[in-house]
Amino acid sequence: MAILEEPIKGIKEVKNYINGEWVDSKGKIVDVVNPATGKVMGKCPISTKEEINAAVEAAKAAFPDWRRTTPLARTRVLFRMKGLLEENFEELSRIQTMEHGKVIDESRGETRRGIENVEVACGIPTLMQGYYSEDIASGIDEWVIPSPLGVFGIIGPFNFPFMIPLWSAPYAVATGNCVVVKPSSEVPFSQMRLAELAEEAGFPPGVWNVVNGGRTVVDGMLEHKDIVGITFVGSTPTGRDVIYKRCGETGKRVIAQCGAKNFMVIMPACNVKATIPALMTSFFGNSGQRCLAGANLLVVGEDNKFYKSFMDEVYNMASKIKMGYGLDESIQMGPVRDKEKKEKIVKYIDIGIKEGAKLGLDGRKHKIEGGCPDACFVGPTIFENVTPNMRIGSEEIFGPVMSVFRAKTLDEAIQICNASPFGNGHAIFTQNGRSARDFQYNVMSGNVGINIGIVAPVALFPFSGMKDSFFGILHTQGQEAVRFFTESKVIIQRWF
Repeated sequence: MAILEEPIKGIKEVKNYINGEWVDSKGKIVDVVNPATGKVMGKCPISTKEEINAAVEAAKAAFPDWRRTTPLARTRVLFRMKGLLEENFEELSRIQTMEHGKVIDESRGETRRGIENVEVACGIPTLMQGYYSEDIASGIDEWVIPSPLGVFGIIGPFNFPFMIPLWSAPYAVATGNCVVVKPSSEVPFSQMRLAELAEEAGFPPGVWNVVNGGRTVVDGMLEHKDIVGITFVGSTPTGRDVIYKRCGETGKRVIAQCGAKNFMVIMPACNVKATIPALMTSFFGNSGQRCLAGANLLVVGEDNKFYKSFMDEVYNMASKIKMGYGLDESIQMGPVRDKEKKEKIVKYIDIGIKEGAKLGLDGRKHKIEGGCPDACFVGPTIFENVTPNMRIGSEEIFGPVMSVFRAKTLDEAIQICNASPFGNGHAIFTQNGRSARDFQYNVMSGNVGINIGIVAPVALFPFSGMKDSFFGILHTQGQEAVRFFTESKVIIQRWF
């Protein structure tokens, strides 16, 4: 099938968007490489502390007027933005495929999920309504007003360059705050295009800012006294030991959504025909680079005949996954983001072999379609005979590696799940309602799936997490996002 037209031609320079203007950075410049083709597609700045400070100052200056803008007027800007996102839907999706590597259908799904958060944020005038009681004492009335707080920093990861900042930014600006977004320097183009559309939608200068870069920008956000809160999605060591810790030290609000090692629990009573495709998407979609990806397949029961039959189906479908450039609509799996991430995955494959797990499918040998260079490609990989003490079964690999466990009973399976330090998105596949209820009741996971391979909450619901997968109190998306981006101001009134 023909390759879809690339929306980014040649080598594009990335700029910062500060106070309504596109600004060249004085920091060093790094290449942005299309992982499927190996070609340089852009130049991204690693911005300086002075540049992040300028963005925060612009947001701080814009806050008083934006806060005084009525909720309905703020929502109208978001509604215009939603329309622009729809008009540019395909372009936004193709940008994601170029800069990240995921296949176009996955990018379209990401674009849709991002837009859904803008849609939900358009309803915030209702969600922001306070509550009132008269005569709480003789002649005294009392009420609560959700009040915006100021400037928030939004730190995005590489794996969902468009969607994840939209878990936070629309809610922040809809509630009357201003934002500074820091995308990953590996994938800056989605947020650059999003800022262009935010400007076109009519956000006043300083309300929506984008500063590109790395650790210097993050440190600048964490240190700046005028940033009142941070949302972060990334690894557990960074989220726990840097973001959460330093926000606590400086009194900032924080949502830190971190790593995972998700179990997909297979019961003998599952619908095999429906389950296998769901597992392919869970383990190998997005090349395994998502915090809700399946990592460990846990087959319950001592029926070896069922186990062998089930695994035969898994191997059959996984081995046929077509891998190549994601702008070819016939491709089912793209590359991982860069060479270093591939090297990490290959290292874990070597570790699994040394630990004694059975390598049933070797992704290092998977065929690549279309003549793409193999620098960033690693195909579906399956290990059997994995135990909880093995590194491949306990550490986050963040790639298309399935580690297969077995458990005699559902209770044992739940114990194995709960022994993991992570608790992001475990799921069970069964047609037995009692088993499903026991699992959802007892498993320690912020997001729980029942016959769902990717336990991704829609924008109406919070994106939860437990244990080392989440640090904070409130979550992104939905009503919890409104609470995070506002403070309850309580007024008690009496007239003489």
